[in-house]
Amino acid sequence: MISKEFFKNIELVAEEKELTHEQVLEAFTQGMIAGCKKAHDVRSCRVEIKEEKSEILVYKQHLVVEEYSIDADKNYTQMLLDDAKKINSRAKVGEVLEQKIDPKDFGHFAVRDFKSRLNETLINYQKENLYKHFKSFEHEMISARVIDVADDHYRLDIGKDLTTLLPKKEALPKDNFHVGDYVRVYVSDVEMKTKWPKVFVSRSHPSLIIRLLENYIPEIKEGIIEVMGISRDPGDRSKIGVKSNDPKVDPIGACVGEGGMRIREIVKALSDEKIDLFRWSDNEKELIANALQPAEVIAVTRVNPKEKNALAIVPDDQLSLAIGKLGQNVKLAVQACGWSIDIKSEQMAQGEGILY
Repeated sequence: MISKEFFKNIELVAEEKELTHEQVLEAFTQGMIAGCKKAHDVRSCRVEIKEEKSEILVYKQHLVVEEYSIDADKNYTQMLLDDAKKINSRAKVGEVLEQKIDPKDFGHFAVRDFKSRLNETLINYQKENLYKHFKSFEHEMISARVIDVADDHYRLDIGKDLTTLLPKKEALPKDNFHVGDYVRVYVSDVEMKTKWPKVFVSRSHPSLIIRLLENYIPEIKEGIIEVMGISRDPGDRSKIGVKSNDPKVDPIGACVGEGGMRIREIVKALSDEKIDLFRWSDNEKELIANALQPAEVIAVTRVNPKEKNALAIVPDDQLSLAIGKLGQNVKLAVQACGWSIDIKSEQMAQGEGILY
């Protein structure tokens, strides 16, 4: 069958459905095989596409046998040798006999099977392409548009005609998005489902902050500054330990930016979540003292590297600040630096005879 029109439409279909030229051809091939099987009541057909000649060749296939057998290859419909020789005098037992057929002779049911398999294969390729596309964004940050707001979730348009839900439990307490707003989310997981790929997103995941830092702070993206530790009470406060690999670059100053410009943009993207930056250190005492900022630390003692615990001594008037409201500051410091930290005021330490 020669069809120049068909080959002209291949690129149109590929563009419309965001598929490759080869994927559309394969979908057509699978559809043609399904139609051929239905039209000629056979188990196997072969399609050969010659694009340079705008030609489509379709063959029905039979397995040549001496006599019908239940043990023969079940992928093929059997044909007795005598009948096969009437078609091809050189036919032999065990060979696959091919006969060219004309798809234009397909009946209603064969055309139905052709269309069904064609569309099924096209959809499967679309699903596969979508999955691969969004899988490449797994553990990354993307920008999505809010298209619906419900009591327990936001529905987001994430591109490629795919939507997903941002559950309110994965959003931040101060988030108050409206239809049409653009929001940055972290892609925590991508799974292939029966209908379409499922993309799971979050704004409470700690790595969202890392991606925002990379986005607004080139030195982090380039590896000049490293994020060494991070902890987070989503929507309220985060604590981040940063280290510079270049002695000429101040990690805190680079993250804050001129006039606080960089850190303000990150805070804004997080609906005003507060961010505490501290300087990372390979010295355990300095690291622990820095992690407890903004509280002042007089000394760090009883350092146990094996158990990774230590005691921090702070001025009497700094104890509540070091601990934080409901213990938030020390909790975040512990999570960010990886050390278990006990805190005592000067007066408490003196009362217990603690030397430092």
